[in-house]
Amino acid sequence: MDPRIWHKVAGFSGMAALGLGTYGAHAFKPKNPTYKDVWHTASLYHLVHTAALVAAPLATHPHIFGGLLTTGILAFSGTCYAVAYLEDRTYSKLAPFGGFAFIAGWATLLF
Repeated sequence: MDPRIWHKVAGFSGMAALGLGTYGAHAFKPKNPTYKDVWHTASLYHLVHTAALVAAPLATHPHIFGGLLTTGILAFSGTCYAVAYLEDRTYSKLAPFGGFAFIAGWATLLF
């Protein structure tokens, strides 16, 4: 598989990150304001790791790096978005796995 596929993944993820970030900043009005912070954290991690995906084709192991960052975005940011939107922390069980995927993804750049 061509490593440049990660540019397409980053493009899609970037559009989603900006859309969700804009929604969170302008339209998201949770009953409990602490969930606004959870949404902001999800959006920040989503956007930062999307930007890193652009460099995936340059990595020694682009598919591992890109796959782990994408998994992290889905598991960590996706979980945080769900928790904030539903205002229910019981949906947070995947977030630690997403965080681990982010860490493992960055670690692949060491090899």
